Amino acid sequence: MSLIKSISGIRGTIGGKAGEGLTPIDVVKFASAYGAWVIEKTNNPKVVIGRDARLSGEMVSKLVSATLQGLGIHVIDLGLSTTPTVELAVPLENAGGGIILTASHNPVQWNALKLLNSVGEFISDEEGKAILDKAEKEAFTFAEVKKLGKYTQIDDYIERHIQHVLSLQLVDVEAIKARNFKVVVDAVNSTGGIAIPKLLRALGVTEIEEMYCTPDGHFPHNPEPLPENLRDISKKLEKGSFDLGIVVDPDVDRLAFVNEDGSMFGEEYTLVAVADYVLSKTPGNTVSNLSSTRALRDVTEKRGGQYTAAAVGEVNVVTQMKAVNAVIGGEGNGGIIYPASHNGRDALVGIGLFLTHLANFGKSISKLRATYPSYHISKNKIELTPQIDVDKILLEIKSKYRKHPINDIDGVKIEFEKEWVHLRKSNTEPIIRIYSESDSEATAEHLAKKIIQDIKEVVSASLI
Repeated sequence: MSLIKSISGIRGTIGGKAGEGLTPIDVVKFASAYGAWVIEKTNNPKVVIGRDARLSGEMVSKLVSATLQGLGIHVIDLGLSTTPTVELAVPLENAGGGIILTASHNPVQWNALKLLNSVGEFISDEEGKAILDKAEKEAFTFAEVKKLGKYTQIDDYIERHIQHVLSLQLVDVEAIKARNFKVVVDAVNSTGGIAIPKLLRALGVTEIEEMYCTPDGHFPHNPEPLPENLRDISKKLEKGSFDLGIVVDPDVDRLAFVNEDGSMFGEEYTLVAVADYVLSKTPGNTVSNLSSTRALRDVTEKRGGQYTAAAVGEVNVVTQMKAVNAVIGGEGNGGIIYPASHNGRDALVGIGLFLTHLANFGKSISKLRATYPSYHISKNKIELTPQIDVDKILLEIKSKYRKHPINDIDGVKIEFEKEWVHLRKSNTEPIIRIYSESDSEATAEHLAKKIIQDIKEVVSASLI
């Protein structure tokens, strides 16, 4: 059993003993702390909630709703929804905050409370620590019987979200419609199965093959949209009957595309392609996190803008985007953040912008991919045990490679002449992530293996 408290919210596996997993007791405790923080911070006792389709979602949602009502908070429940839909709804409903009940790309046994502020953005690290402190001290007081919160359900916010996408200036519905795209969608049997086909039809796409679009929470494969998990949609596209494939994760904030021949466009290149289109219409700056491809920097500089790297985590990217007034940004995991829409990763917005770009390009998606620099990222991880001292590992690696440029705002990123490697402790899982990139796949793999070996040597030495 696992329970992780981080900048990404409260995340854990369902079941087990309190404090060791995301049990009902833990859900109530952290929902209470968050609710008390909302009241204290905003003096606005209203919270929007929504959930993905995972099996534990309804149970967790009921616990959260009842807890917030017990604090005297008015709950607006969007039901089956998406992370970006809830983000949009919070300011539209003039709420003091929002909670998305989703463990994002994690497997079915996981769930989480992802916490939003009053403008529909993820809370800061400092705010998260304040909420964790409230939970630890149980610093919350429940309402008297006549002051209990109300409960309201709103079931049309996905439709409102779609209309919002259609209203964006850089989304050209007529151009998309004219291309007569034939699309396959893999929504991993979560809420993307509701949102993405509806969005595509609204964009004028009439031929849609729905794969795993039943929002019942039975994930047919690992829900992280990585190539090794997308074999079914790849085989479907190999037959040559479709123009592209669209893949989202369970809460629809990550977006990946599959080429017409079944090959991967590459989730790292979702942001690169969308940014290229946005920059061609609205020149400016871009931001992604330290673990994202350098191709975004290349595209940005080619368009006359400046690229900046941020620490991993959506809130860090958004903060940096505001600081440099970025016109587009996001994360290399397929997360598109478009400030003209809102400051959150949004696969629906990403689809609208990407399909407009592809429609205007006039050729196949694989030919569009070929227009961008070809880098290869090797993504690896090491499982953590209680004996592993992550901070010591990072210091040792930093010392070993001190002759190279190093960025330590989030873990350790080492820059080589044409390559980089980034190692950091995950915000969402008990692992160390090791990402490396080069214009050669073999070099990226070799670099990752070298760093992994260095880490193992540090661990072995510390256990002697």
